[in-house]
Amino acid sequence: MAIDEGMLTKGQLRKLTALKKSVGEDLGEEVFTKWLARQAAAPKVDPVAEKIEQALAKFASDRKFNLGVYGYTIRRARGKGASGFVATKIEKQ
Repeated sequence: MAIDEGMLTKGQLRKLTALKKSVGEDLGEEVFTKWLARQAAAPKVDPVAEKIEQALAKFASDRKFNLGVYGYTIRRARGKGASGFVATKIEKQ
């Protein structure tokens, strides 16, 4: 079974070549296809992004709440006595 190497990411391509070198061409491709199928079946969920989505869900139907074209950057506050978060609007350069 031929694998289209043009569709793979750099990390996937490195894994494929390492498997081919260690166990041989045919067996390496077979193991890689099984590994790739297992990776695609289990998408990784970012727990922080999920919490942000839940916090902003109540504004989904609010027409006055607008995040703009470029959105915002959210960071932890820094400095002496700073606590919480700082939201900065992303402007067009």
